[in-house]
Amino acid sequence: MKTLPLRLVAASGVLAAATGNVMAGTGQPSPWQMTLQTPVTPIAERMHSFHDMLLWIIGAIVVLVLALILWVVFRFGERRNPTPSKTTHNSLLEVAWTLIPVLILVVIAVPSFRLLKDQLTLPKADIVIKATGHQWYWSYEYPKDQGGFSFDSNLAQDKEPRLLAVDNEVVLPVDTTIRVQVTSSDVIHAFAMPSFGLKIDAIPGRLNETWFHAEKEGVFYGQCSLICGQNHAYMPIAIRIVSKDAYKTWLEQAKKKFAANGAGQNYAANDNGQLATEAAVR
Repeated sequence: MKTLPLRLVAASGVLAAATGNVMAGTGQPSPWQMTLQTPVTPIAERMHSFHDMLLWIIGAIVVLVLALILWVVFRFGERRNPTPSKTTHNSLLEVAWTLIPVLILVVIAVPSFRLLKDQLTLPKADIVIKATGHQWYWSYEYPKDQGGFSFDSNLAQDKEPRLLAVDNEVVLPVDTTIRVQVTSSDVIHAFAMPSFGLKIDAIPGRLNETWFHAEKEGVFYGQCSLICGQNHAYMPIAIRIVSKDAYKTWLEQAKKKFAANGAGQNYAANDNGQLATEAAVR
């Protein structure tokens, strides 16, 4: 009877591992997860497709190399080949092992460059927000056309998920192109959201930009992904994606809640969706 719970635990572990792909859809790490978090933006979906393609290529290379090693060991062992060949060159072989890796790199490079271009080419944004990294929390600013307020987002000790939940979440609407301007007030941080396929450095005195277009509602978590100090592990990011009507309701509430902060009053989004220069880096 004492072994029954252990068997149940083992069985549940195997089941969880087998369904890891399904479980990885909550915008956060999942128990027994073996793959990347489920993508919720077009860029993240393409990143996952590129990752899967690389996995097949790497797997094929590993199998081929292993087969060649085994064949050489079997075919050219001392017992089967007591008199070694004195061949020093084989033109066909040398051309093959030069061209094949080049072709493989071309196959990898083309979708890689396309994906990189789409990541770095910022489309016209519907909403622009600014994220500033501090030791060790994030602050966010919404421009005048979205209420002109700001707030700090700190780790919430008494909320789940542990080390990912925050006291003030970023709230944004679904099916909307969002531009995120990222900077830092002290050291280099990194703004990373796995489900969005998003990662960009936050550098003091410099404004970096990235974007995303979330296609699903939910709460999605990320973290600072650079070692920025002793509390680096306690600097989470939480973005809640809601319907456009729910966003409007939240925006009215947020204006009142964060009105005392007074941020965003000196800048607004211009025609390209960027924030005005005087508020770019503070």
